[in-house]
Amino acid sequence: MSSFSLTNDSLLGILNIIKFLFSITILLVGILLSENAALTDCDRFFYKPLIWFGVFLLLVSLTGFIGACFYDHLPRMLWVYHVLMFLLIVAGIIFTIFAFAVTNKGGGRLLPGAGYKVYRLGDYSNWLQNRVNNNRNWNKIKTCLVESKVCSDLYSKYLDVSFNKFHQKPLNPIQTGCCKPPNGCGFTYVNPTRWVEEIWQVYCENPDCKAWDNDQNILCYNCESCKAGVLDNIKHSWKKVRWFYVICQMLLIIMYAVGCFAFRNMLTDES
Repeated sequence: MSSFSLTNDSLLGILNIIKFLFSITILLVGILLSENAALTDCDRFFYKPLIWFGVFLLLVSLTGFIGACFYDHLPRMLWVYHVLMFLLIVAGIIFTIFAFAVTNKGGGRLLPGAGYKVYRLGDYSNWLQNRVNNNRNWNKIKTCLVESKVCSDLYSKYLDVSFNKFHQKPLNPIQTGCCKPPNGCGFTYVNPTRWVEEIWQVYCENPDCKAWDNDQNILCYNCESCKAGVLDNIKHSWKKVRWFYVICQMLLIIMYAVGCFAFRNMLTDES
């Protein structure tokens, strides 16, 4: 009987060592994704849930390992571990469903003859819209956009390019929405980040046309098209994370089920 109990102790210990290594992998993936985010520093905070998930899993796996190794002295530790593990899995499933829901809507629309897409804020989920419509959040993102020199790089890259050639360049969502005025405004092209406004454009109904400014610190950073470009960037970033979450959840559920089986055998043997 003691041999059987020891086997279950060992199984739980091994499972938690695997979870510990797994949590370190999740942490490294979260950190690497945030460091290589497509919008540099500006969308790194969207990877925080993945990093916190890894930290919590690391702590839970340590709890399970200690409980398995010192079960005779800390019998309640394994109960705590299984409750925390269950809550972690439930929270992970809820977040995964949420990530699929909020990133399911939205996307760019192709323009005839253009090499880039245009983006509308209203095409994205209400939750994402609320994040960028919050002045506090947007001011942080806007400051980051200016400091990351996204539009300055666009200016340097296509400075001597004519309008027709510029119109055919594969601009990314941030460059399309934040570094140039919307196409419907009818501004006259001078260079990628400088456009001349015509007199008749004061009657333009699109608020983004009035928000445009040739000041390199303003440009179209206050435009809805810029917010839409940021959301499209975030959407594609989250698509990477959400599938990683699905794989993590499947592995954790399998390990949790095996751990529960071993723990039940320990309790049966003890009784």
